Amino acid sequence: MAFTQPPLPYDTDALEAYGMKAETFEYHYGKHHKAYVDNLNKLTEGTELASKSLDEVIQISFKDTAKVGIFNNAAQVWNHNFFWNSIKPSGGGTPTGQLAAKIDQDFGSFDKFKEEFSTAAATQFGSGWAWLIDDGGQLKVIKTSNAENPLAYGKKALLTLDVWEHAYYIDYRNARPAFIKNFLDNLANWDFAAANFAA
Repeated sequence: MAFTQPPLPYDTDALEAYGMKAETFEYHYGKHHKAYVDNLNKLTEGTELASKSLDEVIQISFKDTAKVGIFNNAAQVWNHNFFWNSIKPSGGGTPTGQLAAKIDQDFGSFDKFKEEFSTAAATQFGSGWAWLIDDGGQLKVIKTSNAENPLAYGKKALLTLDVWEHAYYIDYRNARPAFIKNFLDNLANWDFAAANFAA
């Protein structure tokens, strides 16, 4: 069973008005993400991992020095699948309902959450990810380097921002803080985060 790249949940030009060009998706989804899927299939072909789920491959290969390449590619497939759903046209703003109440409870306010998330995303040195997670019933912001993700650590991801340079260079050049602000203001898919929180 080959691992596949899910289609984007919107057209490549759907976020043009919200700070992300179609060209970004042509490279980021069409080349970077696809390469991780292709590499994962090559690395697992003919092994017992080929029949496992993506989640299982990540958990089996994490911290196994013999499977570093498999982990990096599997986790990057998972991270990108998750990231494309973490953004949407007309996104951003504030969450509602139970998730909003929980953010207020655990961070003090939505503004405090935004500050903590923005800091995590901006201070991730080099390549990586910023996450809103549910850690045993408490919401937290974490950052991970390279391919690492909350799933590898047994935590539940709710929302993520890709801060690898290729995620924003076409739109923002080296201005990562502007990319982070645009994510929170115009892209963050709070419906997706709320569904993950409720699941």
